[in-house]
Amino acid sequence: MEVKVVSSKLVKPRYHECAARPDTTEHVPSSVFDMITYHFQMAIIYAFSAPAPSTADIERGLADVLALYRLFAGQVTMGPAGALGVLLNDRGARLVEACVDGATLADAAPSKPTPELLKLHPNLDGEHEEVVQVQLTRFSCGSLAIGFTAYHAVADGHATSDFLVAWGAAARGLAVSSPRHNHPDLFPPRDPPLVEFEHRGVEYRRPTPNANQGHHGHHGADNVVIHKAHFTKDFIAGLRAKASKGRGRPFSRFETTLAHLWRTMARARGLDPEETSTIRVSVDGRRRLAAPPGYFGNMVLWAFPRATVGDLLNRPLKHAAQAIHDAVARVDGAYFQSLVDFASSGAVEREGLEKTAVLRDALGPDMEVDSWLSLPFHELDFGTGGPSYFMPAYFPTEGMMFLVPSYTGDGSVNAFVPVFDHNLDAFKQCCYSME
Repeated sequence: MEVKVVSSKLVKPRYHECAARPDTTEHVPSSVFDMITYHFQMAIIYAFSAPAPSTADIERGLADVLALYRLFAGQVTMGPAGALGVLLNDRGARLVEACVDGATLADAAPSKPTPELLKLHPNLDGEHEEVVQVQLTRFSCGSLAIGFTAYHAVADGHATSDFLVAWGAAARGLAVSSPRHNHPDLFPPRDPPLVEFEHRGVEYRRPTPNANQGHHGHHGADNVVIHKAHFTKDFIAGLRAKASKGRGRPFSRFETTLAHLWRTMARARGLDPEETSTIRVSVDGRRRLAAPPGYFGNMVLWAFPRATVGDLLNRPLKHAAQAIHDAVARVDGAYFQSLVDFASSGAVEREGLEKTAVLRDALGPDMEVDSWLSLPFHELDFGTGGPSYFMPAYFPTEGMMFLVPSYTGDGSVNAFVPVFDHNLDAFKQCCYSME
């Protein structure tokens, strides 16, 4: 696929003539949740079939929505007090226009994340002055691919999806409200801090020299492939019935699908039965910590269900699903508040602790999952209807999965699972088995 870049420019916020001009020197400090999360470019691809939305409508909507979601138009900098945050200087978002001549989207664009997919994004490597970058790539069939990236340190998936839906609404001329973002009084620690749970070895760890970590490049791409597993609504219903048998309340679609993939990965990797496997599961804290409606920023901690490989493979699916359910349940409002208190207690600075949310080339025997099952992908509409498909960009970290609702909207699930190429056949052989 040969992608030709046509133009690149900054789209700045557009304020209505009657509106007062905002302060462009304001610095919004990062919350504790912004600080401890992953700091890399979060990327997704949307595709729109012909007739695709016009560039003019997309750009006008972007300028309008950036006037409300000003964190996405600012720059990540150190503030006056030395704290990381976003300077609301209205720098704008990067908008790149590109085209693929003589090829249709169906023929040229990969159906699952591969290195080729990176051509539909602005460059994801290195440092960027803009928080948000967008690439509009048009194909000869009239279809449009939108490669969207945003710096994860500013907003999580929930907040970013709110922005995307608002962008589409603004492009259609609909009214959009301004979100709430972090301020020093929003998630205060208790006085004195009350640390009720252990956070060392969970969100924080002591420095580990020469660890296999770093910010996200595309390491491991030579021997990692991303497999797209499509689980139909009926298959998931069968899994849920199997896992939930004898249980009053059935396990959720997420719990069941993840439990199945956890067991599948353990089998495909050929792990020793005595090994322990842990999953890092994102847990949204908006309801748990009573964040204001529409809160824009990061609001995620993690649950860590764990089990021995022997138990995963020899005990029924219910065992894995229950481990996931129980681990997520433990990350409740009290746990979120304890983390806020721990972060303000001075222990992080005194002990030189580091965050554990850093990307690695491979996670085995462990895994990580980002669930996008509840995000409103179908609601992104620039005026010509919702997307024909959507998927995460190419993240070749072995064991770091994305669960995404199928773009058919029928309740099925697409799991994007990076595996070592020598484990791919084994994964395919057992991922559709109920056993």
